[in-house]
Amino acid sequence: MNEQFREQSPSAREQALEERLVELEMRVSFQEQALSELSEALADARLQGARNTEILRNLIDDLGKVRTALYADAADEPPPPHY
Repeated sequence: MNEQFREQSPSAREQALEERLVELEMRVSFQEQALSELSEALADARLQGARNTEILRNLIDDLGKVRTALYADAADEPPPPHY
């Protein structure tokens, strides 16, 4: 009878392994969630970077147009700051 009871109840080692497995599964689950969140954040950052690049490109174009309108003759343009 004692032998039959031993077969049905898990040993301390089996319980420890089961606990460790559950802990590892939880860690993997948390890491997968963190990886997913980081991936979304990276995608958002790349999109924002592309938007910023487009805004900067438009600003540079607009600045060029303003400079052209202000200084139609290149001789009228003041020298660069390093002179």
